[in-house]
Amino acid sequence: MYVLFVEKIHLGKANMKRGEDYTGVTVTYLCHDGNGNFLFNKRSTNCRDEHGCWDHGSGAMEFGDTIEGTLKKEIKEEYCADILEYHPLGYRDVHREHDGKKTHWIALDFLVLIDRDKIKNGEPHKFDDIGWFVLDNLPSPLHSQFSTFLKLYRDRI
Repeated sequence: MYVLFVEKIHLGKANMKRGEDYTGVTVTYLCHDGNGNFLFNKRSTNCRDEHGCWDHGSGAMEFGDTIEGTLKKEIKEEYCADILEYHPLGYRDVHREHDGKKTHWIALDFLVLIDRDKIKNGEPHKFDDIGWFVLDNLPSPLHSQFSTFLKLYRDRI
């Protein structure tokens, strides 16, 4: 009977969605080259949401991973680059709606220096394009959360 109970609990967790059934934690980052250029990716239809929007980068925390480990892993996966330097900016309590369902994420925000010459699109199945932009000439449309990110941190980036 105990084994059956544990299996039911496990099966229930397997169907739960991060950010929808419980608060998700994500590490978000704005990568730069040290010369006023910032890296963005254009989200494809294979992304969870905001298809066709330009985003600055993020990755969900997995159980047991560290924040720094997630930051390094996601940047390596998405852009094929190592972090040269990073600075925590703060956090955001993100409440949105996706496919008619409320979502809740805690976003841990970072500014990250990377080597511009090492950058490649490491996830072409998720990103239609990647590109460097200056803050006064950003691509469009932008991810819905970027305006809040920029409003909070513009004086520190």
